[in-house]
This record gives sequence, C-alpha cells and structure tokens, in this order.
Amino acid sequence: MVTVIGIVALILTLVGIATGAVLGRILDANLNAQLANAVSSVTVRLDPSATAADILASGRQPEGFVFVLQGPSGLSGAYVSGPQQVTELSADDIDEILAQLDRSGISTVEIPGEGDHRVFLSAQPGGLFFLAGLPVAPVTATLGQIFTTVALVTTGGLLLLGVVIAVVIRAGLRPLRTVADTASRVAAMPLSEGEVSLTARVPEDQVDEVTEIGRVGHALNTLLEHVSRSLSARQRNEERMRAFVADASHELRTPLASIRGYSELSLRAISQHPDAAGETTQASLERIQAQSLRMTALVEDLLLLARLDEGQELVFGSVDLTRLALEAVEDARPTGPDHRWIVDTEPEPVVVAGDAGRLHQVVANLLANARTHTPAGTTVTVGVTRDRGDAILSVHDDGPGIDPSLAEELFERFSRADRSRARQTGGTGLGLSIARAIAEAHGGTLAVRSTPGDTTFELRLPARPADPAP
Repeated sequence: MVTVIGIVALILTLVGIATGAVLGRILDANLNAQLANAVSSVTVRLDPSATAADILASGRQPEGFVFVLQGPSGLSGAYVSGPQQVTELSADDIDEILAQLDRSGISTVEIPGEGDHRVFLSAQPGGLFFLAGLPVAPVTATLGQIFTTVALVTTGGLLLLGVVIAVVIRAGLRPLRTVADTASRVAAMPLSEGEVSLTARVPEDQVDEVTEIGRVGHALNTLLEHVSRSLSARQRNEERMRAFVADASHELRTPLASIRGYSELSLRAISQHPDAAGETTQASLERIQAQSLRMTALVEDLLLLARLDEGQELVFGSVDLTRLALEAVEDARPTGPDHRWIVDTEPEPVVVAGDAGRLHQVVANLLANARTHTPAGTTVTVGVTRDRGDAILSVHDDGPGIDPSLAEELFERFSRADRSRARQTGGTGLGLSIARAIAEAHGGTLAVRSTPGDTTFELRLPARPADPAP
C-alpha cells in the first residue's frame, strides 16, 4: 500500500508541477500583454517636455506601474503607488533601475522598495527614451496560490486515497484471513493417528473461482476434502488391518492349539504307556500334520495377498479364457457330482494377457465357492464372452443366493457368508479376497450380483486379440 501511495504522490506532484509551469507561462504572457497595453496608453500621452510624474498623473495606470523618462528637461521617474496617487523616484533609484538594464525591449528588474517589475525600454530619436513596467508580484502570488492549492489538494487526496486503499485492502483480504485461520486450525489438529474428523472449511460465501483470493479458498477446501478422504481411507485401512490381524491370529490360534494338544497327548501316552503308545501317537501325529497343513495354507494365502498388494507374483502371457473355463469345470465335476455343471462359451476363443495359473486359481475358487455353498442339484453355469474391449468370465448358480448386506463383505479378508449359504466345509475366508486381488492385479474387476435363485460372480478383464503375440 505504501508503494501505491508513493507512486500516486509522485504522479500528483508531477501533474502539479506541469500545471504550475503551464499556468506560469500563461500568466507571464498575460503580464506582457498588460504591459504592452500600458505602454500604448503612455505613448499616446508622451510629452518630452513633461516629467514622468506629470505623464502618469495625466492618465489612469494600474497600481504599481513604473515610468522613467529621458527628455529635454532631464531624467525623471515615478510610479503609481495607489489610486490616483503618483510617487516620484529618486535619482539614485532611477540609476539603480537603469543599471540593471542590458538591452532594450522587455526584461525584468528590481524596483527599490517595490520588488521585481516586468519593464519595457523604448529608445526615441534625439537620445530620448522611456521605460515602463508593471509589478511581477501578482503573477508570483497567483503561482504561489496555485502551488499551495495543488499541495493541499495532493496531500488531502493522498490521505483520502490511503484511507480508501486501507479499507479496500482490508475488505479484500478478509477472505484471505479466513483462509489463514482455517489453515491454522487444521495445522493445530493431531492428524498422525486415531480417528480424525476434518470439518474445518472456508465459508462458502468467501469461496469462488473468479477472484484470486476466492480461488485460494476454493483450492484449500478442495485440499481439505482430499485430505479428509485420505484420512478416512487411512482410518478404514487401519481398522481393516486390525481386524485382519485379529482374524489371522484367531485362525492361526485354532491349529496351534490343536498341534499343542495333540503333542501333549502324544508325550503323555508315551510316558504313561510306552508299550501301547504307538496307535495313539500315530493318530496324534496325523492330526498335527493336518493342522500344520492348514496353517501352511493360511500362511501361503496371506503371503500371496501381500505379494499381490505389492504388485508382485504375476507372470503374464497369453491366456485362453475359454480353454481355462473348460479345464476348471472338468476339475470341479469330480468334486461336485451332485451338482449340474454347464459351460457356455463363444465359438471363437477369448484370449487375454495374464497369468494363467493365477486366473485358473480365480475360476477354481469361484467354482469351489458355488459347490460348497449351494445344495445338491444346483446348476452351475460358467460363461465366457466378449463385451467391447473386455473379456468376461461368469460363474452363475441357481442356489439360495447371498444376503444383500453381505454382498460387498464377501471380498473382505476372512469374510464368510455363513448366514446366507450352508457352510459345509471350513475355510480361511481368504479365497474371494485373493480372487479379487488377482483380478485387480490384471487390471480387471471381480463383482457379484445375487438374488434368491440367481447368483453371478463376474470376472472382467481387458481383452486381447484372438492371436496375440506370446
């Protein structure tokens, strides 16, 4: 603001100086014109035999008018000191005036006791001459008044401008202060841990996309929305991780307890009945082995999920989804003889770029899921189709369906749909989580639609031409 006022002050000062200079030239020219008129008036009454005082007394001249005459009777001078009042100049005053002249015509000299005068010197034949002049003081006073007025107006204008600028800037920066206050409140919040409710926002009436400050407020609100969503996602991830760790601990605790129990049973049988411990020990070791295999499968599934989360574990190549579906159904038939298995594919192969082993794992998991959670006699249909740029593999069954409230939870880790389907065999609850992770690692999706008698899992992958390069 100080810079702006300084620039305005400089501009007003320059304008005032220029205006004064122009008015000075105008007033100076006006004074010369008045002097010319006065000289003309005196010339008409000029009498060489008269004195300067007599000539001034014979007419009406402006106050302060000076007249010096060199005639036959000698050198004389006088000036108009007041209305109808003429005062003679002394010989010394006249000599001092003439001493200041260096040429004929118009010049400026100082009249003793009367200040500067604009004078006109005119030489006459026979050695005669006269000098007439008017005071410069009115012009100087007028210029002084002009400069004083300009200075006062400039000062007042600058003060008024400063007040207006201060008010305008204060009003204009009010939204920016609100933005700063909002940012300060957010900065003071603990965001590193725990559930965070980031509700601070710049008020809507101070946010727009037209002014620069409004755009800053809009950008801050957008940033806060993004941070709030990120914090909410972080909180959900933390809660999911805690649930994951708790579920994993629970799943591992059961086989570990079995292993510990059977180990203690074997040791007790050996110590109490060394001769008859063989059968009991063998049974215990078989149970230990079974629980160890269950733990191994769980750990391997957890490691697979971790590697998929990191973008590892996949080896891409050309995969014929049609062939893969046929092979998966053939593998599923012996394990589900009481189900009806159907394959519905297009005449032409549907080829994608992916990891054949992992995609086979997805389809096998979906088929096992349909076999396990549907009653005998259920029809399971595997379809492979194209949809524009995508390849779709679907697994449909006409079983009891899935509770809508559990549809999205199916893909969470350690999730089981026990409330909607008869659970016939135990599982870790990681199968569908792994299947979705494999689908997403391929750039695809895995979704479910379910109503009673109509459940479909749909695997959608980016398609490739029928004959892609290896």
